[in-house]
Amino acid sequence: MPNDNEVTVLSTTAMKTAFEALEPDFERATGYRLKLAFGPSLRLEKRLAEGEGADLAIVTHAGARDLITRGCGSPGSLTDLARSFIGVCVAKGVPRPDLSSAEAFKQAMLGAKSIALSKPVGGGASGAHMASVFERLGIAAAIKEKLIYGAGGPAGLVALIVARGDAEIGIQQMAELMAVSGVDIVGPLPDALQSITQFSAFVPTAALRPQGARAVIDFLRRPAAKTVIKAKGLEPN
Repeated sequence: MPNDNEVTVLSTTAMKTAFEALEPDFERATGYRLKLAFGPSLRLEKRLAEGEGADLAIVTHAGARDLITRGCGSPGSLTDLARSFIGVCVAKGVPRPDLSSAEAFKQAMLGAKSIALSKPVGGGASGAHMASVFERLGIAAAIKEKLIYGAGGPAGLVALIVARGDAEIGIQQMAELMAVSGVDIVGPLPDALQSITQFSAFVPTAALRPQGARAVIDFLRRPAAKTVIKAKGLEPN
């Protein structure tokens, strides 16, 4: 039998460390318990479109809007939560690449022995964006053999690949890089190459506990929760 106080949440991996920090306070404040599952936004959007159940979903704004338009979510529930920037990491203590300009970033990519990132198709939003960046910089062919793709989700974070020594440089959402202790965050991409992803929450049409889902949204919009979200690498709305 389902637990009436349990709220099922499907969320982008970028929100994982924020949820881990906020979960105890949420449960004490509301009486609800969270059942959390994380993954790349594009993959979650596909699962939701195929009918997977959840009380609350947190994915890209575009994906959430599309799912609502297709009848998979409640129109009045769409709520912007946080923006995410793409960043670069290296193993702890090693020299950091120059990210001061698009040209400096290009030269860093050409000079790197290996680069870990999200899959451009079916992975996180950062992977698709970086594929277009490499094309725009004219280096896609030159670095193709250097690219190592993360499996996605909490166990497939790009920074884990870097921390293990299997890649020299990692590129992913800043919040996901910050979730791994064994790397140094070099910084965000240069402004000319940056892509800002808006993550938004919505209540799926088939949610069993819509009131619980709205309690989560309301909690995440509180000033104290926004402070935690910011500390975990996201820019709260």
